[in-house]
Amino acid sequence: MELNQANLQTLATYLQQTLSADLTERKSAEKYLESVEGLPGYPILLLHLINNGDAMLNIRVSAAIMFKNYIKRNWRILEDFPNKISEPDREAIKKEIVGLMLKMPEQIQRQLSDGISIIGREDFPDKWQGLLPDLVSRFKSGDFRVINGVLQTAHSLFKRYRHEFKSQELWTEIKYVLDNFAAQLTELFNDSMDLVGKPLTNVNDIKLLYGSLTLICKVFYSLNFQDLPEHFEDNMKTWMKYFHVLLVTDNKVLHTDSSDEAGPLEKLRSQICDNVALYAQKYDEEFQPFLPDFVKAVWDLLVSTSQEVKYDLLVSNAILFLASVAERVHYKNLFESEEVLTNICKNVVVVNMYFRDADEELFEDNPEEYIRRDIEGSDIDTRRRAASDLVRALCKFFEQAVTQIFSHDVTTMLQEYMKDPVKNWKSKDVAIYLVTSIASKSKTQKHGTTQTSELVNVSDFCKGNIVPDIESPNVNEFPVLKADAMKYLITFRSQLSPDILTVLIPHLIRLLTAQSYVVHTYAAIALERIFTTKSPTGGPVVSVDSVRPHLESLLTNLFNVMEHPDSAENEYVMKAIMRSFSMMQEAISPYVPILLNKLTQKLMIVSKNPSKPHFNHYLFECISLSVKICCKADPKVVSSFEEALFPPFQEILIADVQEFMPYVFQIMSMMLEIHHDIPDPYMTLFPHLLVPVLWERLGNVPALVRLLQAFIEKGSDSIASSGKLTAVLGVFQKLIASKSNDHEGFYIVSSLVEHMKLDVIKKHITDIFMILFKRLQSSKTTKYIKHLLVFFSLYAYKYGAPALIEIIDTIQPKMFGMVIESLYLQDVQKVSGGTERKICAVGMTKLLTECPPMIEGDYAKLWPRFLQSLIGLFELPEDESVPDDEHFIEIEDTPGYQAAFSQLVFAGKREYDPFKGSIPNAKIYLAQNLHKLSSAKPGKLQSVIAEGLPAEAAQYLQGYLTQAQVTLM
Repeated sequence: MELNQANLQTLATYLQQTLSADLTERKSAEKYLESVEGLPGYPILLLHLINNGDAMLNIRVSAAIMFKNYIKRNWRILEDFPNKISEPDREAIKKEIVGLMLKMPEQIQRQLSDGISIIGREDFPDKWQGLLPDLVSRFKSGDFRVINGVLQTAHSLFKRYRHEFKSQELWTEIKYVLDNFAAQLTELFNDSMDLVGKPLTNVNDIKLLYGSLTLICKVFYSLNFQDLPEHFEDNMKTWMKYFHVLLVTDNKVLHTDSSDEAGPLEKLRSQICDNVALYAQKYDEEFQPFLPDFVKAVWDLLVSTSQEVKYDLLVSNAILFLASVAERVHYKNLFESEEVLTNICKNVVVVNMYFRDADEELFEDNPEEYIRRDIEGSDIDTRRRAASDLVRALCKFFEQAVTQIFSHDVTTMLQEYMKDPVKNWKSKDVAIYLVTSIASKSKTQKHGTTQTSELVNVSDFCKGNIVPDIESPNVNEFPVLKADAMKYLITFRSQLSPDILTVLIPHLIRLLTAQSYVVHTYAAIALERIFTTKSPTGGPVVSVDSVRPHLESLLTNLFNVMEHPDSAENEYVMKAIMRSFSMMQEAISPYVPILLNKLTQKLMIVSKNPSKPHFNHYLFECISLSVKICCKADPKVVSSFEEALFPPFQEILIADVQEFMPYVFQIMSMMLEIHHDIPDPYMTLFPHLLVPVLWERLGNVPALVRLLQAFIEKGSDSIASSGKLTAVLGVFQKLIASKSNDHEGFYIVSSLVEHMKLDVIKKHITDIFMILFKRLQSSKTTKYIKHLLVFFSLYAYKYGAPALIEIIDTIQPKMFGMVIESLYLQDVQKVSGGTERKICAVGMTKLLTECPPMIEGDYAKLWPRFLQSLIGLFELPEDESVPDDEHFIEIEDTPGYQAAFSQLVFAGKREYDPFKGSIPNAKIYLAQNLHKLSSAKPGKLQSVIAEGLPAEAAQYLQGYLTQAQVTLM
């Protein structure tokens, strides 16, 4: 797009329309912007619009967001895919973006900073060597607005070091950053601390200064995360001295009136707590001299900080610092005295576990966020979770003392509750939380608590204090305590007896009717987790028979929850429905007609604006389960499902709802696989499945390939007569050329070989093999060779071994010898998967026993080694090695925002057997075929085997012959 005023105005107009409340106008504008983003000059036009001071701020911000998302989608260059940003545009962006970012308002600056970070992830440092010097040079500006922009960018760029796996490439990059940035960061820190000591009067300047200090601390954390750099070890005294100063020095100018939002001082101090906790955990020997001062400073902060929400991050990070110190054996002496332990338990742990008014507001007004923090373990550290972590850390060395202190507190709190439940319900809430913290020693997301304290009887506490709240007839009374009780069940579900859990199932079903979002959601979560919990013997902890009498109320109540406006797309409820279907199997069949109608209505609604990906996934899982369960009992009912599902599926395809297409294709595959031939509605759809745009979205590919395979299996004649075989082969050719999707291409061509009549496919065979060998020559990978060997073997089985040799030798004389020596003998051991290895074994058997060129022709000299390789395939472990220089493109490595493929667990393909049960044992099949060959040529095989087969391999072969009850003549 040419850079001119007309194009700038057009772009601004469409960006304005993307903010429209009118869905049609918004969608139309988004479609236009999507259509032009591939044009050269588009990103430069966006940057100029961002820089246009005459444009409205909301349009400039929208342009900045659009630019960031454009970079996110398109900057990475994927093998097999076109470069979506021209090289001149790339260079221009990298040249302009830093300077532009630094002079923008904060809301634009942040978007551009993220854009720099995304580009840096791909290009820094090798392809963007000017970035770091450019950023560092701005430190000298003295303008903290500019410095903050630089630091924000550095933080965005370096924070991935906190999560990356160790590698030589990572060490090289970090060393480059340290060599060119660490000393300058320390110098900036020193200069900034000099200003802290001066009497600044301008409040905004002070806020900017403290914002810079916070960002400096964040960058420090990232650069120190992987290992202790030499520079920071040498300058540890300086850094720790100033960290301590900033923790203990108050600045009244920075106090804020807000009770909810953390101010600059709280953000800075909480980051310093993070930093010193990192050093206490990872570099305790070097940090030891500074530790006592920090423990005292953090303790003073904790006992002097109020319960206001704005201090939550500071308090939780401060508590986590104490926890990181408490669990290290070096620092055990700091906590040994009874007085210190009692002080911590009462003045830090209990105080910060109390359910505050702010927590109650969150519970009622923002229940989704409450659940995310309380039960999911979000990345936001809450006071309660930090206090719980501190309890576990203290119990590592002082379990008995800590349990004794808290036992008294728990007893007192429960007594207070019993005196006046309405007034003192929060006392019981704390008591439950305390017991959970002490009792749970280790846990996993899948199983809940896996190890409990021997000092706490979780079962007795459950019977006395948890069960009464769950069994209470009033589902709307004490909602927080009901949520606590269900969370206790969820946490200790693997520790509680099946009898307790079974008795509580009808009460949990009843709690689904509660008005409180948290309560009915926790009821759904509890049911879902219990249904997937196994007993010590391996079976389900709650049996199908025990749930069967309650099935109707379970399904009714779960679906009724979604009638609540706030729970219309409640992912936990939909997951519980999915789990109920999966557990109860054919028992749900009588209810499916009604439930399927509800599911399709819900699908129609959410397809208009998909916003909850987990909810949507579980919704499609429920639909696929319905199909699977009912059609397993009676395949003919598939037509009822098609009648119900085709209208919403058609709408999704017409509206191009990209997120849903892979799901639709999977469920259509499921239904088509049930048929014996292809019904007309499917055949009408078939040409549209071959449209190139569908195949350009990587998320569609696995689902489309499966659907295409179903079409080939059920209607190969129809495909041939419709003239669409060439288009199918075009799809195959496109996929084979892609390193990330070549396996999908093999699935298609294997289906063609397996199901197409030879006279139909024969005229295309040479082209197919030419395509395969061309790809082998241009880009050979282990993955490709493995699939190629499986395909060759399937071809030999289906059309005969001589046909395989003939087609390969037609392309180049004597080439099959190279296939054996360079592919089969070297790589067949690397083939993975039981079915794939069996196909290779059967194909190789055909080549050994039914192929004159192999037996006594041009390739006879390779026969003993080929047999040895087949015996190795049976007896040796899979060879998982790959060449050192080989680069695999990960299948999930999809560009940007495009909908990735999400496999529906309950729509999985049935077990694939190309031999239809005719070859149950490949070893016996080999023995039988060798026996048949030796009968035709008595004495020949025995001499070849005796001369060419090593003794160990010959011994294995004799075992196969014995097992098959045959001998060689």
